[in-house]
Amino acid sequence: MLNVRSFEQINSVCSKFNAQLVAVSKTQSISKIEHAYDLGQRVFGENKVQELTEKYEVLPKDIEWHMIGHLQSNKVKYIASFVKLIHSVDSLKLLAEINKRAAQHDRVIECLLQFHIAEESSKFGFDLQEAKQLLNHSEFKSMQHVSIVGVMGMATFSEDKVKIRNEFRKLKHIFEKLKLEFYPNKSTFNEISMGMSGDYEIALEEGSTLVRVGSKLFGNRLV
Repeated sequence: MLNVRSFEQINSVCSKFNAQLVAVSKTQSISKIEHAYDLGQRVFGENKVQELTEKYEVLPKDIEWHMIGHLQSNKVKYIASFVKLIHSVDSLKLLAEINKRAAQHDRVIECLLQFHIAEESSKFGFDLQEAKQLLNHSEFKSMQHVSIVGVMGMATFSEDKVKIRNEFRKLKHIFEKLKLEFYPNKSTFNEISMGMSGDYEIALEEGSTLVRVGSKLFGNRLV
């Protein structure tokens, strides 16, 4: 069952910070997603392309689907016709493929640059210098079917709230640097995707505009 109380509480906190809840529906049943939809939730996040496409086919078409997991270039074609926002852009190669597939559907796909802000080496993402190189690259500048609208990052999986807060502050600092250097007059560059079930409140305090919450809404994942 969807935890209605948590759903209402998280939405209330997000509203206070003028942020958006991305309900992470990966591995969750259609019925749970429909319950959240009936309560007014319209933004859902998935981390696997096959599951995302299957859910897109059977659920209401006014849902705004976000791809939040690591995305392989050869899978972009399956979601390019409908995905609203890709949180996990971590290479020029991937961005080029998104641009190519979006052009085939006469769309502009919004994307976030993913940054490695955590201690775990398993996390994907740019550092600041790599991101600047991408944004200055002639190939990127020629892309007409992608729009970089912000940044994304994941904090270390830790009980250390000071560490988590510092990592979120690092991402906010990266966002501000990129905004100032590359998007000073563009209101579209305005998203900071950070914070999940265990740390979304800290993320909101540190400037998150998109929190990706799953288990706190839906309970433990199915396996």
